[in-house]
Amino acid sequence: MSATRLRYTVLMEQNEDGGYTVTVPSLPGCISEGSTWEEALAHIEEAISGYIEVAKKLGKPIPVEVSVPLNTSNAGI
Repeated sequence: MSATRLRYTVLMEQNEDGGYTVTVPSLPGCISEGSTWEEALAHIEEAISGYIEVAKKLGKPIPVEVSVPLNTSNAGI
């Protein structure tokens, strides 16, 4: 059985009180947080793995990447 590596876009938002919240638009309900950028990324990687594992156990299809429009009006771009 060959392993497939899936890639997902994550959206990271800095919280007003510090830390980061991360969501995965292609995986509804897949959300995590971290005190630092690196911690938030590590946590969302775990959340993505868990999401896919549960979907497989339930016999549900594994979602593929979807395009998400980005709002860059507040990003200083």
